[in-house]
Amino acid sequence: MVAAALISVQANHAKAEEFDIVQSRESFVGLISQRELTRFGIRLTVTPDGAINGRAFGTPVTGAWDWNGGYFCRDLFWGDTDLGFNCQMVQIRESTIRFTSDRGAGNYADLSLQ
Repeated sequence: MVAAALISVQANHAKAEEFDIVQSRESFVGLISQRELTRFGIRLTVTPDGAINGRAFGTPVTGAWDWNGGYFCRDLFWGDTDLGFNCQMVQIRESTIRFTSDRGAGNYADLSLQ
């Protein structure tokens, strides 16, 4: 399911210690400014002013985000499908950015910074 990919359902046992935790809004904005986040079939822009735009498997993705308590908190829509609100831990390793749902307790999705 396409929506599942956007909700961070990738199950993998890669060690979290291989990634550095992004701890501040300023650090996050520094990573995403003027860049796209990509993954097979997904291309997103997350802007410093709090917007999320792009496409996933041919369907528009829109949303809004804020940084709250050390987490990337977003509302997201895939076409007309409301994927809901979720606060996610953000980690970085080289050009891979990882979003882990439920404040780091859930599933994760890795995207490439382009």
